[in-house]
Amino acid sequence: MRRHRFGRLAAGFAALYLAAVVVLAVAGLVTGDLVPLWRVVADPDGYLAEEIRPWPWLPALLVPIAAVQAWAYREVLRGRLRGEPARHGREARLLRVALYAMVGYALTWRLPIPYLWWTSLVADVIELAVIWLFFRVLRDTTRRWTRLLMLVTGTLNVAHDVATTIAYQTDTSLFAGQDWTWALDVLWSVWLASLLVAQARDPRWSGATVRAGVIAVLFSLLSSGSVSIVAFGSLDAVPWRLLVPSLMGAVSVFALVWWARSAHDLGTLQPPAPRAEPVRAPARWWPLPAVAIVLPLVPAAVNLARGVPFWLGPKNVLGDAVRDYTGTEATAYWVALDLLVGVGAPAVLILIAVRRRTRTLLRATTLSLFLLGAAGAVSAFTSQHSAFFGQLWLYPESLYLQPGATVPYEGAQLLSPGISPLWYALALTASGLLLLLLYAAPPAHRVRHHVLLAGLASAVILCLLPAADQARGPVTDCALPEPWEIDAGEAEPRELTAEQQFVCSLRGEYRAQGLHVFPATTPDQVVLAYGRRLCGAHTRNDPRELARLKIDRTSLSYPLAGICPSAAAIVQAAKAEQDQELAAIQADSQAMCDATPRHRPRIKPARAIRMKEPQWTDYGVLQTYEGEEEETEPDLDPGNGLVSSARGTLAVMTHPDFDLCVTLETYTRRPPVETKGWDKVVEVGYDSPGGQIVLSDSLSGTELPNLALNGRKGHYRIRVHYAWFPWKGEAQSGQRLLIMAYPGKGDKEIVHRNRK
Repeated sequence: MRRHRFGRLAAGFAALYLAAVVVLAVAGLVTGDLVPLWRVVADPDGYLAEEIRPWPWLPALLVPIAAVQAWAYREVLRGRLRGEPARHGREARLLRVALYAMVGYALTWRLPIPYLWWTSLVADVIELAVIWLFFRVLRDTTRRWTRLLMLVTGTLNVAHDVATTIAYQTDTSLFAGQDWTWALDVLWSVWLASLLVAQARDPRWSGATVRAGVIAVLFSLLSSGSVSIVAFGSLDAVPWRLLVPSLMGAVSVFALVWWARSAHDLGTLQPPAPRAEPVRAPARWWPLPAVAIVLPLVPAAVNLARGVPFWLGPKNVLGDAVRDYTGTEATAYWVALDLLVGVGAPAVLILIAVRRRTRTLLRATTLSLFLLGAAGAVSAFTSQHSAFFGQLWLYPESLYLQPGATVPYEGAQLLSPGISPLWYALALTASGLLLLLLYAAPPAHRVRHHVLLAGLASAVILCLLPAADQARGPVTDCALPEPWEIDAGEAEPRELTAEQQFVCSLRGEYRAQGLHVFPATTPDQVVLAYGRRLCGAHTRNDPRELARLKIDRTSLSYPLAGICPSAAAIVQAAKAEQDQELAAIQADSQAMCDATPRHRPRIKPARAIRMKEPQWTDYGVLQTYEGEEEETEPDLDPGNGLVSSARGTLAVMTHPDFDLCVTLETYTRRPPVETKGWDKVVEVGYDSPGGQIVLSDSLSGTELPNLALNGRKGHYRIRVHYAWFPWKGEAQSGQRLLIMAYPGKGDKEIVHRNRK
């Protein structure tokens, strides 16, 4: 076993750290306080300490992360290998010093010390020195264009960091309103990727160091990259949007390991490793490789013909996860992958693999095809669960345009008729299987995971075949335009046919009926085929068949009424019965009002109206609406329980569950007071600003004639008479209402009678 200069010290520190974390985890489970464990492992500054609750699963998550951190500390602290140090020249020694300085700066972020913004500028200077020294140290083993790429991208990345730090400190919106800043976020990963390619070809660095750098690149894509994260509340019990970035930051220690191992290797004499020639698979007959190349181009050609150059588009759960839990860098790469797969770029990768035929490239290509196929299948089956409802800056506006529109509308979704991602999944998986079939390693070189992968891929493609074989067909847009949109000319009026209404009903309305609920992207013909199958079961009325389908025939009649004659007959019969009952109730109410005695005025009114039909209210309030709206609503029940008024507002209160028999009278002068036969008689003043004393109830649609005297504005006195009366019919009892209005001054409320 190779020993390092400080190996025992590093191992002891790592073991001590992990033991301390385990103790904190046990103590947190016992006491219910997991904040110390959270701060030590994931959040040294305690930004999210208030969000932590005694979740029993949190220690099980943080202890493995702490184990990864302990391994990283051991890698950092153990130093170079024992023995004679390597002599690679002055620039290599300076590079080692700069790398160790970067490691020291990175470790300070794990300490609970106040943030000093100028330390970021110091780190930027050290990183710039590292970039330049790598450019110099690699001059003998790396091509010039690769070194220039490293130098340019690394320098731009440092410049971006410096500008961002200064802008943040001075509260300056340096990049406000700029849509191109996402390109700056990819610089670090481009620099590190090009540097790792150079390190892999340089004998001074080991393969383990390069692998740590590769993992660091992957984790840099998964990190949020945000300066701060703000939460606006969540319905979930666990604030994952807050915790995930901290957890990802806690486990993202591979960049630190890469810095340290790069420095360790420069101080260690690496044994010479002969460069092995790549193993190539034998060439195969060209028709089958050509099929593997062409297959990913078929769905891409169909999508491009429809004007959609994307594979998944912005509305899918995988894209949601990338946008929610990573930064703009990963989002930019995700959109680039979406575009490349959408236009058939995997065919280029397959062509290169078929031409070169190296085992490593073939395995990587096959695995990539299977992963892309699985991603397409997941996206297709979970698209209805996507929470994306807005425009994404990297997708073109044409994907969000309504028909005939010129600008995207707010809350837009993907509108272009792209084909299902299942077709891409089928094509990519089939290409991967062809590569396995054509260029699989000989039996002596096969391992178990190759056989498992081939079997799994075969199962996936067999599962996708029935779903991908379904014809897409039209998909009805169930969102009808609002009346105000039609009036404003923003949308055309549109009605749904009976079949379309059934299709829309099975997209959420009848979930409680026990019927299958389809995603919004399901073609109409698929939903209608399901409905016709249910119609057959409804028509046959076989109890065993209905029991097997777990459907109640009575409740099934209403969803199927639009497409099934037997269900329509039941619904129409039920509606006819309801109409008869309603007609009987209305006739009884009319007879009740006809039987009430007519009011005989003491003096001749200017106008008297006896409402022919019974009236009713939804909440028991008839109210006028005149003049401008007041900042505060008037008191509609000052105490008499019958009538109240304010300027432009008159309210009469009745019982909402019984019909009203109403008489209205308007006088030119004050009529005599009548209390005989009435339960309540109350008189109030009312100031009419518009001469429209119209009592109405907007919810029930009840509206009484105008009480004003020939449209006269000004002050009135309103006298309201109210009484209950028994009835032997279905209504059992009713309400009589007599309202008198005459011009008069004064706002005083007079209760002539109030018999409870």
